[in-house]
Amino acid sequence: MTSTELLGSSSGSRTALAVIVSYRTAELVKNLLASLARERAAEAAFGLELRVVVVDNASGDAEPIQQAITSAGYDGWAKVLRAPENGGFSYGNNLGFRHGFELSHVPEFFFMLNPDTEVRPGSVRALVEFFDQHPDAGIAGSSLENEDGSPWPYAFRYPSLWSELDFGLRLGVVSKLLRKHIVARLMGSVAEQVDWLPGAAMMVRRQVIERLGGLDQTYFLYYEETDFCLKVKKAGYTVWYVPESRVMHIAGQSTGVTGFQRVAKPLPDYWFESRRRYFAKNHGLAYAVATDAVLLVSHALGQAKERFLKGRESPGIPRFARDIFRHSAVHKANRSVEPSVEWRPATNPK
Repeated sequence: MTSTELLGSSSGSRTALAVIVSYRTAELVKNLLASLARERAAEAAFGLELRVVVVDNASGDAEPIQQAITSAGYDGWAKVLRAPENGGFSYGNNLGFRHGFELSHVPEFFFMLNPDTEVRPGSVRALVEFFDQHPDAGIAGSSLENEDGSPWPYAFRYPSLWSELDFGLRLGVVSKLLRKHIVARLMGSVAEQVDWLPGAAMMVRRQVIERLGGLDQTYFLYYEETDFCLKVKKAGYTVWYVPESRVMHIAGQSTGVTGFQRVAKPLPDYWFESRRRYFAKNHGLAYAVATDAVLLVSHALGQAKERFLKGRESPGIPRFARDIFRHSAVHKANRSVEPSVEWRPATNPK
């Protein structure tokens, strides 16, 4: 079946809304908008209409982004929303979802994009075509590439007690034994079902949001897309990595955290709070405490291995063990699990 047959031949017959949450990333958003403008023009021939909403999370980005939209002539299809507060990644995306459901024609697909991304040609259409071919798919994510064009072909498994053990020890023989539990999963060149995907380039079918609502905005940042994918899979949908859709991602430009191997400063408190919430919400407080204990012990053993067997100090993440313990559910003050806060369309309240 051809692309035209899948998407329809008349302009605007299919709709997708790109949702971009910006916090002091106006210059990056301008580059992303330019790439989306090129994609929008190319996909119009296949009957796919692409619209964009940029949510400024109370950072002051709204005015310069609006000026860029107006000067480039994007006003007809791109809009800026001013969030009343910086509620985090989930909060901002939920505002974008709400905007989509308030349109006269609700988009069929919502494409979450980090501001530090740029879409490659055909990336949006590849995901829409994939959804057409896989009616059980609720989420589909793009393959990511680095700024220099080199591939970053990863999706992820759910974090677990076993993955925390591997992360702490960093021992080759253990990693081989636990390879099916390691969170990062190297992907190939064909589409595959996965546990979860980066929220940097994730497309969601409208019916998923209609039925399940948006992301849990009790998470400020991190673990929210993991939690969302788990919720979607529990509801009977599938989650897919689609390498035919390519998106460039400048890791860390929108969050300031570039990945564990390159972090030279302590992780923010909200990372630890999100980690605790994910385990406690989805597996219970006892499991959350167990993962903390396993991580702390394995981390200490991993540090000892570097010091005594390899004769070097591992720089690691500053204050990591201390912060894990400080945010652990072992402390009474950390044992409450707040109810999820998930925006839902008015037509399908919880």
